[in-house]
Amino acid sequence: MRASPFQNPPLLAALLLKPFFFPFRPSSSSSSSSLSLPGKTLAMAKTLDESHVGISCYVSSLPGFRGVLKQRYADFIVNEVDGDGKIVRLTTVDLPPNVDDDKEEEKSPSIDKDYSSEIESFRSLCGDADAEALKELLGRISSSPESDVLPIILSPDSDKSHRADVHNFFKKNFNFLVTDTVEGSDGNERCIRVRFSLKEAGGGSRRGKKRKNTGHSDSNDGRPFDSRGSDSWPEHLGKFLRFHLYKENKDTQEALGVIGKMLGIQQRSFGFAGTKDKRSISTQRATIFKLHANRLAALNSRLFGIKVGDFSYVREGLVLGQLFGNRFTITLRGVVADSEETVKTAADGLGKNGFINYYGLQRFGSGSVPTHLVGAALLRGEWKDAVYLILDPREGERADVREAREFYKEHGNIDATLRKLPRHLVAERAVLQCLKKCPGNYLQALKAIPRTLRMMYVHSYQSYLWNHAVSMRVQKYGVSQVALGDLVYCKDSSPVDMVKVDSSETEDDLNDGSLLEESGEEIPDEKVQFVKTVDSEDLQKGTYTFEDVVLPLPGSRIIYPGNEVANLYHEMATKDGISLIESAHGVKEFSITSMKGGYRRVFQRPIDYRWELRTYTDDNISLAETDLDIMSKSTPSDLTRKELLTNGDSAKKLASQKSKDALLPKMALKMEFTLPASCYATMAIRELQKSTTSQVAFHKTLNPCTG
Repeated sequence: MRASPFQNPPLLAALLLKPFFFPFRPSSSSSSSSLSLPGKTLAMAKTLDESHVGISCYVSSLPGFRGVLKQRYADFIVNEVDGDGKIVRLTTVDLPPNVDDDKEEEKSPSIDKDYSSEIESFRSLCGDADAEALKELLGRISSSPESDVLPIILSPDSDKSHRADVHNFFKKNFNFLVTDTVEGSDGNERCIRVRFSLKEAGGGSRRGKKRKNTGHSDSNDGRPFDSRGSDSWPEHLGKFLRFHLYKENKDTQEALGVIGKMLGIQQRSFGFAGTKDKRSISTQRATIFKLHANRLAALNSRLFGIKVGDFSYVREGLVLGQLFGNRFTITLRGVVADSEETVKTAADGLGKNGFINYYGLQRFGSGSVPTHLVGAALLRGEWKDAVYLILDPREGERADVREAREFYKEHGNIDATLRKLPRHLVAERAVLQCLKKCPGNYLQALKAIPRTLRMMYVHSYQSYLWNHAVSMRVQKYGVSQVALGDLVYCKDSSPVDMVKVDSSETEDDLNDGSLLEESGEEIPDEKVQFVKTVDSEDLQKGTYTFEDVVLPLPGSRIIYPGNEVANLYHEMATKDGISLIESAHGVKEFSITSMKGGYRRVFQRPIDYRWELRTYTDDNISLAETDLDIMSKSTPSDLTRKELLTNGDSAKKLASQKSKDALLPKMALKMEFTLPASCYATMAIRELQKSTTSQVAFHKTLNPCTG
């Protein structure tokens, strides 16, 4: 008789389920004051725990179970859901039907012309070395005009007016070369990059609309560095190429960065509706301005862990927030419980009862210095402290990152630190580069961080207060019904006591190397919501249920609940030295009173939810189909084998792992569900398992060899 996969005494002994409600103590765990002193208690901070950011309650009292989340990244599949509710999938890599990608694009524009005189003019403008580099580039283009030709980087040039002359020189003399300004190799000087463009290979974004046909960009603000060629773009095509981006174990920014590098296009030129988690297999939409599909499709044979397809031409590019949400296919492996019935009951319970709509830990960063602490310093106007919080060493980071931070803290050498600091640490690099130019100007250094990223710190503090408020609301009033003074989304827009807000919540999760999560979406500003305070008449009529309850994200255009929960916001903020009704400084973007605020649902039920229990013996067999599986009609095991081998796992390791576990039956729970934008799938899993999502170390003990 085969052994039950649930009978595992050592693991059952370790199964410590948390109670339905955790003790709620605003005086200690609810305040960030114990963590908010730079250089003191922060130095002892460990990995962020759920209780630190207000995550403490569950909807149901059903028992949970153990299971490994993301043992392999194929166990976490994310498909974007567009604004019309359609699931975004990769279904084809073929070019768009009935569209001729303008055959003239593939011809080399005037490259056979003799450019000797132009090269000599360029020599007098930029010198011998740059002239020879240009001559070599022209030779490579002439010999292989249809292939991707690597760009050249001209000598460092600190004179902005001279750089403008160089840009204009290329615009006038070389209609097939495009220029932009980039950082030098040391990260401190500006250089002009010259690349080959078949008529129109430029990128674009909505932020680039104000900069029309300049032919170049002398900034790193994400604007398009080439908008020429608009007159030659086919009139019957939309000016944006939209495509589906499929990626394995890569986040959105990383994947678009790889594609952009191959095309010679800045990463910020791509438009997308939301970021996706790295340790997953995800599919989402993306757009690029005036790029022919054949150039992008040609990259598929060279891309590693990335595929592009489902091409179409549209009139508008994507911006953050243009989606409904995400469709998740999640597999929990190594399920351990006291019985199979426990797992089945818990799985059914998630669909019926839903979960508390907390902001997940990823909202607050993965390091020992949570982003909401930086946000609190900004709200207090403590610019220097905020900078130190961003730059100082922290626990749990990669060795090279920690080394760079410690080097700067000890020596204060900005140039040397920039050489050591990885480029994905956008905020840190921006701060240091500004401090080099403006020593001691910490506010200006903070403003040098890209706006969406620097605003994430303040939004994180809003989320921190919201999480604690929702825990108090659930603990004090329960989850079975609305309470007097609750805020609810209105079902009727006629009462005068309703409050109109411009957005359902403020959400700006962007990738800074550690802040990507499966939500990471921004809600469109045009989404209008109405809220009201529940009164005794509403309770008598039974008009509203717990599903209608919302809580505010602090701001100038929100109201607070008409019960004790409102006091918690102000008490916690006061303990952190922050006022929610008046600003401590005149910098509007770092002031809650200058922000609109918003509302977020307390409760969320998974949409179109289904689950199944599966038995398996091989950890390396995929238990869910990806878009590539479906598209290629291959079996999950075939794709899994390719996936493992292409990511550095040797055949020997694969074979040894199979032989080790081949005879041990295991149980997995596979779930599929949709969540609206800004909802965290990890919070749904937390409710299911009754286990904290910060217990990463425990998961690793169950799974020493993650795929």
